[in-house]
Amino acid sequence: MSEKNTWDNIDRRAFMKISAATLAGTVGLAKLGMTGTESRQDAVEPFSIHVPDAVLDDLRGRLARTRFPDQLENAGWDYGTELSYLKELFAYWRSEFDWRAQERMLNRLNHFRTEIEGLKIHFIHQQSKEKNAIPQIITHGWPSSFVEFSKIIDPLSDPAAHDGLPEDAFHVICPSIPGYGFSEAPGKSGFNYKQVAEVFAKLMSRLGYTRYGAQGGDWGAVISAWLAELDTPHMNGLHLSATLGNPPEGTSTDTMEEPLPQEKKDLERMNEARETETGYAAIQSTKPQSLGYALNDSPAGLAAWIVEKFRAWSDCHGNVETKFTKDELLTNIMLYWITQTITSSMRIYYEARATGWKLLPDRKITVPTACTLFPAEPQLPRKWVEACFNVTHWSVMPKGGHFPALEEPDLFVKDIRTFFRDLR
Repeated sequence: MSEKNTWDNIDRRAFMKISAATLAGTVGLAKLGMTGTESRQDAVEPFSIHVPDAVLDDLRGRLARTRFPDQLENAGWDYGTELSYLKELFAYWRSEFDWRAQERMLNRLNHFRTEIEGLKIHFIHQQSKEKNAIPQIITHGWPSSFVEFSKIIDPLSDPAAHDGLPEDAFHVICPSIPGYGFSEAPGKSGFNYKQVAEVFAKLMSRLGYTRYGAQGGDWGAVISAWLAELDTPHMNGLHLSATLGNPPEGTSTDTMEEPLPQEKKDLERMNEARETETGYAAIQSTKPQSLGYALNDSPAGLAAWIVEKFRAWSDCHGNVETKFTKDELLTNIMLYWITQTITSSMRIYYEARATGWKLLPDRKITVPTACTLFPAEPQLPRKWVEACFNVTHWSVMPKGGHFPALEEPDLFVKDIRTFFRDLR
């Protein structure tokens, strides 16, 4: 490629066109409506991931020119991402990480795109061969992506091949939130988790599913909760790996009378997390654009911002690589880098603040709901959750944290299978 085709001059839309054109040229499919060939707006077209060489060449140059900051003596991770670990990760990124191998791994799954509400929405649609399989939409959060679910898609869609029973099979739909990965970002303000849920309800309808389940954690839990509210007649179950809720009517953290020991412990952990782990949210909910300039331009900034959360929020006891390999960490980071979506991904926090952090509907969600609690994830008291959801399944896991599909895929899959077994 000529010098003008560096990543600075290949914008995100152009990258999508290249990806679509690569797929179309390889297998003779329609060009996904991305290269000038018109297709029906409701078309669902196959999609393939292929990052232009120029993007990878530009990244290698940036990695080689990284300016690392100083660090206080014996600071460890107390001030943020630890310097020696980031240097170690960067050395691997530069010399050993193979993005093309990760592309092949991701492309073995069935990717598609379709236009909904004027946005190109990317999703994985892994259909099961089992005739009794039920649809299940699984939604990621921040700073995650569909990559988080790469270990559980096959066990859910083909349980017989993964120590499961054929009757526990799912058709797995795994979308990218608008503004994340290969889903287009809204161009105007005001697009929040409720609008995402509306888009995903239309996606499930477009795929022909009239009865389905939903699963989510982090923002995926919020989006799935709104999906249950907006599309109640079509949902058979809601599985959450993060607790959402409000104090029962007439109570608050200040007025709760003699909370049970576990409730007191849960609230203390939640308050501690708010005190020490929510600085990122304060920035992303007020000035995401300012932060975006740094993270979108610097691989070091992007990696440090994301890796710190994978360490802090997982059940890794301070060693992030006890739960995630370098390849897993970098593949997720790469998804933000190659699509330039870190800025758009953070705007959901701004839109949440604009609603006064009203994360749940006013009325109780009636869809049968499962809450799966992982020990490294701060939890709300059960009575708070039950005030907002029809909780029919409550399970406490022996290990795991904020990213259970990557941390503890076997435990996670088993719990999903168990919950939906009686809802088919």
